[in-house]
Amino acid sequence: MSPPVVITVEKVSKSFRLYNERNQSLKATIMRGRRAGYEEFLALDDVSAEVTQGTTVGFIGENGSGKSTLLKCMARILRPDSGRITVDGKVSALLELGAGFHPELSGRENVYLNGTILGLSTRELDRKFDDIVGFAGLERFIDSPVKNYSSGMYVRLGFSVAINVDPDILLIDEVLAVGDEQFQNRCAEKFADLRSAGKTIVLVSHSLGSVRSMCDHVVWLAEGRVRRAGDAGSVLDEYVGVMHGGREADVGTGTRWGSGEAEIVDIELLDGAGRQVTRVRTGDSVRLRLHYDAHEPVPRPVFGMAIHTLEGVHVSGPNTREAGLVPDQIFGRGTIDLDVPGLMLLPGTYDISVSLVDHEVLHTFDFHQRALRFDVEAGMPHETFGGVVSLGGTWSHMEGAHERS
Repeated sequence: MSPPVVITVEKVSKSFRLYNERNQSLKATIMRGRRAGYEEFLALDDVSAEVTQGTTVGFIGENGSGKSTLLKCMARILRPDSGRITVDGKVSALLELGAGFHPELSGRENVYLNGTILGLSTRELDRKFDDIVGFAGLERFIDSPVKNYSSGMYVRLGFSVAINVDPDILLIDEVLAVGDEQFQNRCAEKFADLRSAGKTIVLVSHSLGSVRSMCDHVVWLAEGRVRRAGDAGSVLDEYVGVMHGGREADVGTGTRWGSGEAEIVDIELLDGAGRQVTRVRTGDSVRLRLHYDAHEPVPRPVFGMAIHTLEGVHVSGPNTREAGLVPDQIFGRGTIDLDVPGLMLLPGTYDISVSLVDHEVLHTFDFHQRALRFDVEAGMPHETFGGVVSLGGTWSHMEGAHERS
């Protein structure tokens, strides 16, 4: 039997008033004799979707597409203008972390206050209290007023309360990157535990890598309507392709500095046929070509690249010195090529930064952050469980155990 549907969204619409001006006082209102003008903004337009029990579903789309509005309707924070949303199960929403905290109360008091708002009894909170505080890592500060907490401490405590409610359904809106690396690792482990326990997770995020690695299904919203829904890999691949088609390669938008005696004037991504492209596939043969112009002689230069995901994860940082390619001198125009026989980047969007420095890497002639943006689509090997790079290995199986030496 198929798992039951636990969230049903039926023809939901929701609009907001966007005011063109604001009356500053009652006197101003009376003097004008009219209300401030406004226009209707349709955030959700006849949206329908289903979420089945035990699945992780991601909602993606550009800013203003209606993702967060829909999640707030699911959490019953907002009421749709028309249509209906039914939710079957205990819900915990990680939307605005710590929104129910009182600044004058201690962390301990706010745990009980916020936990009660989320539906836990005092007995349940007594039992979970140590786990909540330990998860947030705030044992030393739990009896201090939260108004003295840093922003990181504040959201960690709010996250910890919400994640320990033991919900049937967890609603998450762009809060996967709270806290330091150690806390994020604890969060990732907690999400894995919830998924293993068969909990239902609904995720709104601009982090396509997180959506790809966590979600079984994806719903793509555009201008308040469902553009496509289906398995995570295919929907994300189409989304990246369309978003890429709507923009040119994002060249020259990043920070740039350097002394200027020599500069990198262009960077190209070339496919196996030598054509300039901004979209390739996993496993493709590619060439990255730097064009430089040395206005005066530069001895023993070092060219480098750095590849990052849009979330800022540093994927690789090759340079010519480590590869043993150090020209005695450059003067005038020329090119430097990096040939990659099989690109092992998994589907996603990546930025390349480029640099030209001296041999000791102490003096920067030119550094250009985000000099080129490109997209990687699914290729070979085909991997759909997330990550940044493929190991490119080969699986094998043998019956029985190997002898140990």
